[in-house]
Amino acid sequence: MPSIIPPYLKQGDTIGMVCPSGYMPLEKAQKCIDVLQQWGFKVDVGKTVGNQFNYFSGTEEERLSDLQLMLDDENIKAIYCGRGGYGLSRIIDKINFEKFIHQPKWIIGYSDITLLHAHIYSNFNIASLHAPMAAAFNEVEESEEYIQSIYNSLAGIHQSYKTSSRSLNKEGVCEGELIGGNLAILAHIIGSKSDIITKNKILFIEDIGEYKYNIDRMLMQLKRAGKLDELAGLIVGSFTEIKDTIIPFGQTIEEIIFDKVSDYNYPVCFDFPVGHVKENYALKIGGNYRLSITKQRVTLNEKTT
Repeated sequence: MPSIIPPYLKQGDTIGMVCPSGYMPLEKAQKCIDVLQQWGFKVDVGKTVGNQFNYFSGTEEERLSDLQLMLDDENIKAIYCGRGGYGLSRIIDKINFEKFIHQPKWIIGYSDITLLHAHIYSNFNIASLHAPMAAAFNEVEESEEYIQSIYNSLAGIHQSYKTSSRSLNKEGVCEGELIGGNLAILAHIIGSKSDIITKNKILFIEDIGEYKYNIDRMLMQLKRAGKLDELAGLIVGSFTEIKDTIIPFGQTIEEIIFDKVSDYNYPVCFDFPVGHVKENYALKIGGNYRLSITKQRVTLNEKTT
């Protein structure tokens, strides 16, 4: 069955902002709050934004309570995650999604929020929005197309993204629901209640700050678990701040990934603008897309349903 698309937002709707994982100072979220209000939305700032408990934005009880309140509140039409980091997997199995299932709303974020995206898609077939979080608004102007893609997605404006081709791309055309996110999280959830089924899906991956051998290991985990076998297509986003060991691993990130999928016939593109970079387009997890890869260009079109 096609995924359930939450209602798109209208002027005057309220967006709740929470930090369900790592700590984020309130001042780093302020510009994002201001822009959301300029777009015509009200913003309800949760207790975890600016709160701190060691690495986290609160104790597990505080983070769970803040997210649960936003999920249950009928006046909240979308939930904007201020920051990722780490911490969702410590509370995900305690979240009650009963009200959310009956009144779906947009969940917005990426990185550690990949876990929440995967969980609600796999368990409830509900779409969500993989998109820049609050700090991104401090790095680029709100007029930038990457920031505007957030508004357009929430407003129901179907998106079309284009980027130049890369030498290791595998040409082709495919269609399917889009899933994925942070590679470390996708490997982390294999075998859990949040695990994703990838057959006939367009999978996208990205990551930051990992060693090359660890990226190789995580990709091998996906491959051995069958997650790469029957994809419709693969989109490789940004892999930034990558580290190498004293004895070099001997391959580029692109070569590491290409080796894992070289035997498959589906299209693959590299360096798509999604991930821990300024060039981070909003993508709907569970959205229906058409991916076209030629020698000159990569095009990802959101399809109307």
